[in-house]
Parts: sequence; structure tokens; C-alpha cells
Amino acid sequence: MVKILVVDDDPQIREVVTIALERAGFSVITAFDGLGALRSAARDQPDLMVLDIGLPELDGLEVCRRLRATSALPVLFLTALDDEVDRILGLELGADDYVTKPFSPRELVARIKAILKRSNGHGDAAPQQRGVLGFDAARHICTVDGTPVPLTATEMGLLQRLLQHPDHVTSRAQLCDAVYGSNIHISDRTVDSHLRNLRRKLAEAGCSDAVETVHGVGVRMGPCTTA
Repeated sequence: MVKILVVDDDPQIREVVTIALERAGFSVITAFDGLGALRSAARDQPDLMVLDIGLPELDGLEVCRRLRATSALPVLFLTALDDEVDRILGLELGADDYVTKPFSPRELVARIKAILKRSNGHGDAAPQQRGVLGFDAARHICTVDGTPVPLTATEMGLLQRLLQHPDHVTSRAQLCDAVYGSNIHISDRTVDSHLRNLRRKLAEAGCSDAVETVHGVGVRMGPCTTA
């Protein structure tokens, strides 16, 4: 059974989220602060973390920052409606998605399922190679010149979509539909944050020409020749 770690200091929110997830067939464990979240992530090995940003002492952003130093565990942030800066920063730190409070439990479950679908990859997808860039969706592996590059589930999903037709330009709307599904609304800023993270990680690994922008149209794969 898929295990979800729910982290929130508000017991009512933990209860609402837990009930919604258990009804959807997930196993749920909970934590109420940042340090507890990190301990549970290491001890219980969940498949995904639902993480409140406004936690006492160690907030959700710092939890995500520390988690990303060692783990690609999918993270979905719960944020206040007016905390746009925190939402964008959370994506920059490597979160896969966010849901704003107050939230619909049905939407939360839908977004969690979308993230898990991305993180599971496709067992029948063959490994791909473009220049120095290697990609294996089934094993959730991306490499540059043989060196592993740690990507989140969302970043892997974006890269997989671009590699399906590497020389064609893909619009942001098409990327959203491919990665999140057509029934989930995602802002352009969210997609831009994920693309920026993907570009940065690949560039730091030595592949600075992996993703090209076609202004006013979308993005496509670059030649991936630098390493």
C-alpha cells in the first residue's frame, strides 16, 4: 500500500487530510513539526510527503531544503492562499507541487495521484540517450555523461515529455497536461519554476544546452552536447 506522510501542526487539518487519503486507499502516517517530519521520512520510508509550510521551529521550506540534500522523496506543499513567495520558493527548493489552504480534499488527492504517477515512471519505457544526456524513466534515473543527476518526480516528468519529441517545440500548456493531467490547473509560473530547476541541475552537471526556449512558443530539447 502506498504510504503518505502528512505533516501539519494543526490537528484538524491532519485529520481531514488523513481521512481523505485513507478513503482513497492510501496508508497514512503523520507528524506535527519539521524535525518529526525529517525523522519520519528517514524511518518510515513514505512514498510522498504532504508538508505544511507554516510549521513551528523548523518550517516546511527548511524541511524540504534538508530533505533534498539526500532524498528525491516527492513533496506536496500545503500553503496559505496569499503566500505566493513561499509557494515559488518551495518549488525552487524542489517541491513537486502545492495546494493552497483552504483546500478541497478531492483536489489534494488528485494532485497526490498525479505526483505518484510521475514518480513511478513507465515500466515499458526504454532508456533514452540524447548527446551526453541519459534518461531511464522506469528506474527514475537521469545522467549526464554517465554521472547521475538527482531530479524530482516532476522534473523527470517534464524531461520525459520533452524527450518524446525532442526536436518539436512543446508549449507550456502541453507540458502541464502531460505532467499534471488535463483536469488540474497549473499556473505558468509553476511550470517555469520546474523548468528552471531542471535546467539548473543539468547545467551544474555539465549539460547547459539541454533545454532550449523558443520565445512565444514553448521549449524543446537542445543538442545536449556539453559535458
